[in-house]
Amino acid sequence: MSGMIPSPCVSVCSMNEEDLCIGCHRNSREIREWMLMDDTERHEVIEIASQRAKKNNPFA
Repeated sequence: MSGMIPSPCVSVCSMNEEDLCIGCHRNSREIREWMLMDDTERHEVIEIASQRAKKNNPFA
């Protein structure tokens, strides 16, 4: 557990009907387990969240 990669939280914490945060585009499991993840896992979550953001908002 490195803690080097900061959380992508943007303090707009509200879950949508798909269990995704409308601010950071992570799901509740990813948010809950962030502090337990290593840097590789965190990079993966950030990439997935980025893809979700682009899917839900083409301007993201």
